[in-house]
Amino acid sequence: MKLQSSAFADGSPIPKKYTGDGPDVSPPLEWTDIPPGTQSLVLICDDPDAPRKTWVHWVLYNLPAGTTSLAEAVPPTSTLPNGAVHGTNDFGRLGYGGPAPPRGKPHRYFFKLYALDAPLKLPAGATKAQVEQAMKGHVLAEAQWMGTYQR
Repeated sequence: MKLQSSAFADGSPIPKKYTGDGPDVSPPLEWTDIPPGTQSLVLICDDPDAPRKTWVHWVLYNLPAGTTSLAEAVPPTSTLPNGAVHGTNDFGRLGYGGPAPPRGKPHRYFFKLYALDAPLKLPAGATKAQVEQAMKGHVLAEAQWMGTYQR
């Protein structure tokens, strides 16, 4: 499985538009090579360089298996028109929350896509930990795309 964004190259800086210093909209993402047997997809974005703990920026689950992209600026609603469900990020809200690191060294932001053999039986607002627990034993493939940001 391959994940990419037309907004920034893998390992490159994330444009301000997709951060807490800009309009803070989610970047466009697209993926290919979904494995056979995939029933749903999960997208998680987090920052392992945050002080104290890995900071969760986005949790989106139960994306239909036939989905191959997310447009820029996914609305922060509990459920998207395609049936995907937003979890709660570490800002305490649904949807995407862009990079907003403390001043200093660049932080890395990992967008991780998982193909699952079943949809998750979780209500809207689940945390990354709850989603990861529910995913155990169901991951068929995964892909990631990483961007950096610093203030």
